[in-house]
Amino acid sequence: MTSFRKASLIAAVAALPMAAAYRFALVYRGRAGYPRRVEADVDPGAVGLAFEATVVRSAGVDLPAWFMPAGRGRRGPGVVLVHGWESAHHRTLPIAQFLQAAGFHTLAFDVRGHGANPPEQAPITGGEFGADAAAAIRALVDRPEVDRVGVVGHSMGGVGALIAAAAEPAVGAVVSISAPADPYRLTRLTFRLAELPIPDPIAYPLAWLTARVYAKPRGHRIEDISASRAIARIAAPILLVHGAVDTVIPPDHLKRLAGHAPVGTKTYLVEGGGHSWLYEDAGFRRTVAAFLAASLGGRLTPEQAAERAAAVDARRMVEAVDRRDFSAVEEAPRPSLLAAEIAGLRRRVARR
Repeated sequence: MTSFRKASLIAAVAALPMAAAYRFALVYRGRAGYPRRVEADVDPGAVGLAFEATVVRSAGVDLPAWFMPAGRGRRGPGVVLVHGWESAHHRTLPIAQFLQAAGFHTLAFDVRGHGANPPEQAPITGGEFGADAAAAIRALVDRPEVDRVGVVGHSMGGVGALIAAAAEPAVGAVVSISAPADPYRLTRLTFRLAELPIPDPIAYPLAWLTARVYAKPRGHRIEDISASRAIARIAAPILLVHGAVDTVIPPDHLKRLAGHAPVGTKTYLVEGGGHSWLYEDAGFRRTVAAFLAASLGGRLTPEQAAERAAAVDARRMVEAVDRRDFSAVEEAPRPSLLAAEIAGLRRRVARR
């Protein structure tokens, strides 16, 4: 622990007793660590994509997946698609649409604890996103249609893509979209998103403690589930993408990731883009397709892949059950997740 962190933690303890801070961290873990699951009521056929229903085997669990071939199944590059928090593999279909047009096979799957998978007994972290993405990469490598593999992830899926790319030498390209830089800053960010009135002198060390309590049941070290740490170990070409007006994960997370990234890492800021649905921007589609074509090869040149991807009308989809936009949860996190708990902690501290 650095001297600064020690001093910060001591200052926090003076304002908020350690027992209360630890209780807060436990409540946070119990309420924030288990995603709401949404199951698909559509499949790739709903957007005109041929597909094969399959599974990705990860840590002894079969994760539901779709393999969507491009170019009539001719051998070529493939891309793993990793969805975000409280999302599922059907929400990556718009990305699969424009990548297929650009000549890439795609594999989309449900991260454990998400989609059609059963609930997990321990909280989900970036480590689980990374492990499942790595398993999907290995599954795609084994397919006879695929000669090179890339990975594209959004938000927590972007963290998973970076962690997996750092661990899997088969990865030839990685695109991380709207990803948080590290667990500590993500935890601090969730306090703000939940509108918790915690002053910075308390919030920063409290986030430091909370992130470690959160990861403890899985046995993770914070350093091992940090996107900033993972990106420094990646040998493959990297593209970091962010929305310029992202209010969920602000663009300064992109800057921090880029600061840890290897020389040559590319960045792209989508003007007017928020946290989700960046694929609706033609510039985004063009940039991602050109990057993957340049990194993975294929039948199309980067320019051809870019133009074909840009021409696809990739749009967010609507869930048939209630006609709500099924990506909305990624754009609008649950309000005041821990407000009642923090109010109680503040009352207890005030009485001391």
